[in-house]
Amino acid sequence: MKRITLLLIGVMGLLNASQAQKFLNTEVTFKSPDDKITYGGTLSLPEGNKKYPAVVMVSGTGRQDRDGLMAGHKIFLDVANALATNGYAVLRLDDRGVGSTTGVYETATTADFAKDALLAVQYLKGVKQINTKKIGLIGHSEGGAAMAIAAVESKDVSFLISLSGIAMNGFDALVSQNEKIVAESKLPDYDKARSNEINKLMFETAFKYADSANMEAKLNETYTTWKVKDDAYFKTLNIEFDHFRFPVYSYVNYAIGPWYRYFIKYDAQLTLAKIKVPVLAINGDKDNYVVASNLNNWKNYITAGGNKKVETHLLENVNHLLLPCQTCNQAEIPNIKSSVSPEAINIILTWLKKTIK
Repeated sequence: MKRITLLLIGVMGLLNASQAQKFLNTEVTFKSPDDKITYGGTLSLPEGNKKYPAVVMVSGTGRQDRDGLMAGHKIFLDVANALATNGYAVLRLDDRGVGSTTGVYETATTADFAKDALLAVQYLKGVKQINTKKIGLIGHSEGGAAMAIAAVESKDVSFLISLSGIAMNGFDALVSQNEKIVAESKLPDYDKARSNEINKLMFETAFKYADSANMEAKLNETYTTWKVKDDAYFKTLNIEFDHFRFPVYSYVNYAIGPWYRYFIKYDAQLTLAKIKVPVLAINGDKDNYVVASNLNNWKNYITAGGNKKVETHLLENVNHLLLPCQTCNQAEIPNIKSSVSPEAINIILTWLKKTIK
C-alpha cells in the first residue's frame, strides 16, 4: 500500500492543500463469477474510520490501463486523485487484456464492459470502508454508454457521472464522429464529400445487417456498387490522379466483429430513459469524438423517462480528454501540459457534495 497526500495545483478542487484528505492506494484483484477473467486495479481509499462514497472508473473505446493513459495523459489517475483527496473512494481497473486484467478485449462488447463495471461495484460492496448505498460510476466516452447499461441492470449503482460520455445511438455516434474527423481533415472538398458518402453507406449497411451472418458480403457489395459510381464521378472532375482511398478491407474486418455489431445497434434513447439515479454529464465544446449536441441527449432522454435529476455542463476550449486546449486538434494533445480541466474537477466535486454526500 502507498500513502498519498495530493498537492497538485489546479486539481485540488474544493479543498486547499492543508485540508486535503490523506488516502491509500491499494492494488486489488477479483475474478468474474466463472473464473475466466481476473480483474486488476487500484483502489484509492481515504484514511479514516468512516464509510466513504465510492466510484468506479469506466473507460472508453480502446485498450486502456487503470490510469486512463491516453496521448501521454493519465486522465483517470487525475480524476481519482482529486476525488480521493476530497473524501471519495475510487476504483480504477485495467481493461481486459491490459496490465493485471486478463481476458480478450477485442471480443468484448459495450454490454460486456457494463458487466465489468458491475463486478467492480460488487467488489466495492465487500470493502468495509465503503458506503454501499453510495457507489457510482464515472464513464468516459464509450464508458458513458457502458455505465448507462450498468445502471439500468443493477440497483447497486446509485449515481452516474459522464465525462465526454456517449449518449447517442451507436449508429448516430459513428456517423457524427466520422463527419467531424473528415470536416477537420486536410482533404479537398470533393474528397470530403466522397468520404462522407461512402462512410454513411457502409454504416447504414452495417446497421441493417448487424445481426446477419452475411454482413461481410453485404458490406463488400455496398462498397463495390459505390466504387463503380464513384469512379465515373471522379472522371468528371478532370483531375489526373485520384488519391482518395477507403480502407474497405480493414473496415469490413472490424465491422463484422462483436464490438461493432453491438455498438452500431446500441439504442441510447431507450437505455437512458430507464435510468432512475442522479446523473452529471460534462462535455468539452472542442470534442472531436463526441459532439457537443450529445450533451442534450443526457438530459432529454433521461428526463423523458421521468428522472429529473440530471445536470449537464459544456466547457469552453476543452477537448475529448477534458484537457484545456488551444488549437484543440489531435496533434496538440501530446503537447498539452495541463491535466484534466480544473473546471471539470470542481463541477464534479460540487455536484457530488450536494447530491451524494
